[in-house]
Amino acid sequence: MKKVIGLILVMACIGAVAGANAQENSTMIKDPDINDQISDFVRRIFQDNRGNFWFGTNGDGVIRYSGNALEYLSLKEGFGGYAVRGIVEDEAGNVWFGTSGGITKFDGTSFTNFTEQDGLVNNDVWSIVIDDQGLIWVGTLMGISLFDGQEFTAFNLPETEPDYLRGVTSARIVHSIMQDSKGQMWFGTNGGAFIYDGKTLSNISEKDGLCNDAVNCILEGKDGDIWFATHHNGVCSWDGEAFTHYTPQDGVGGSEVWDLYLDGSGNIWFPVENFGLYRFDGQSFTNFAKQEGLGSHAIQSTFEDKDGRLWAGGWLGLYRYDGQSFTNVTREGLWR
Repeated sequence: MKKVIGLILVMACIGAVAGANAQENSTMIKDPDINDQISDFVRRIFQDNRGNFWFGTNGDGVIRYSGNALEYLSLKEGFGGYAVRGIVEDEAGNVWFGTSGGITKFDGTSFTNFTEQDGLVNNDVWSIVIDDQGLIWVGTLMGISLFDGQEFTAFNLPETEPDYLRGVTSARIVHSIMQDSKGQMWFGTNGGAFIYDGKTLSNISEKDGLCNDAVNCILEGKDGDIWFATHHNGVCSWDGEAFTHYTPQDGVGGSEVWDLYLDGSGNIWFPVENFGLYRFDGQSFTNFAKQEGLGSHAIQSTFEDKDGRLWAGGWLGLYRYDGQSFTNVTREGLWR
């Protein structure tokens, strides 16, 4: 276990797919300059209880914005990995990061890194969640570890078929973990979703009506329905009895979906590769794409801050929503 102190300070799951007119107009909108972005790829967005923003990247470690400057934190500053795939905060105010090099805890002053040497099942972390008992669930390339703050224990899921169309894959990779309002744990894998009720483990997959077995994210809506973002067949929801698959006929285009997010008003947001970002208000879908200022065709995360502002991150950086359109937030600002 390694502890390092140090920071580098750098200033700073009914719209329609855009039609011909929108596509023509969108060509007039200037593409964001990659050299202006806080990072090429903003993979995760989080705001801690102190008000600090954390932006997990795909190769630059994590970026912190505390209100005055951007701080770039990577291996040489004691951070655990270059890629950040999950950020959570515990009741004590520690911020935890799931990275390509294990999990990292930030206590407000320093980083503590936990890896295979400390008992983590694998260093390549893809999901991290803290449950209502304070246990940290870590989904990795080689399965799940539970961490109580002192030691890791294994939680075994059945092996699934690796999906070689997704790049990094294995028979045990866990892409997402979610705890529902009943206390059940949900796991997104290449073999559909596994559900653990505290005693038994069950599975739902395509044979049960799930839209695709390659599950990237799972979310519970405000009505208790469970939503699934899948890699090859879009988004669907489950009311406990039947699945609903949302298609172009419902106003949802595309097939590759990485994330689901529930905002404070109960809207569900999800990005679709090459189709921008969708919002579901319980009745209909609204699409946000280039015409609405979203300069990235590959959004991968959505987050609502303490002031009710919505943020989106992905390829070509970071964007903020003002209630009507998105603005690219660069190194130079537009932070407020």
